[in-house]
Amino acid sequence: MAEKKEDGLWENVKTIFWALIIAGLFRTLFFQPFWIPTGSMKDTLLIGDFLFVNKMAYGYSRHSCPFSMCPISGRIFASEPERGDVVVFRHPVLNTDYVKRLIGLPGDKIQMKDGVLYINGEAAPQEPTGIFEEIKAPQGRFGTVPRCSNDPVGQGGVCEKERFIETLPGGVEHAVLNATMRNGTDNTRVFTVPEGHYFFMGDNRDNSTDSRVAQQAGGVGMVPAEYLLGRADRVIFSSAGKRLVYFWTWRGDRFFEAIE
Repeated sequence: MAEKKEDGLWENVKTIFWALIIAGLFRTLFFQPFWIPTGSMKDTLLIGDFLFVNKMAYGYSRHSCPFSMCPISGRIFASEPERGDVVVFRHPVLNTDYVKRLIGLPGDKIQMKDGVLYINGEAAPQEPTGIFEEIKAPQGRFGTVPRCSNDPVGQGGVCEKERFIETLPGGVEHAVLNATMRNGTDNTRVFTVPEGHYFFMGDNRDNSTDSRVAQQAGGVGMVPAEYLLGRADRVIFSSAGKRLVYFWTWRGDRFFEAIE
């Protein structure tokens, strides 16, 4: 009887072991969890959103694939990234993961004029859709305080930003927020995207350090294709609190919400 119990225990241990191995491989090969730590992608993504990154969307690079499957350099594309995709990528200098919207493809010319995006000399139309409101208070584990178009706003007050629907070439529509026209990234030089690189911007245009800012100045700059980790397709879970256990801060209306 004791021998049968030991055999049963060993079988359970083996089952758990292989289940963990399979789960780890699934995570490594196909999906990667990602928490949104900052407000640079509001209101598409909010601080505290939890999502899975589809690592198979663009194939493998040496930064996103495991072990011997990784190419020595460059990327093995399953499909080309598309303008308007929300992408998680590895910062080429800081070696941390960022999430932004893909705006510029190789060869594109990108410029901002008075807060309006120009791609290859053509303005991306912006349709006003009202005001985005949130409470002005520290948010997330970094305690980030939102920037407001109606500043000065005291702690606990209603923070406002203008909201627009922007249409990119190809027809992709997405929301962007504008807090001020005095931000340095609202007017830029013309950026030409090199071959094998991509240009990214945050949807919260005045609260995003993105490809408009050079890497030497702490920005994202141009991102080589090999640093793309995958596409963000859906918010799985969302919490407005500093800790997951604060269930009263969960945003139930964002569970399993598609990312557009």
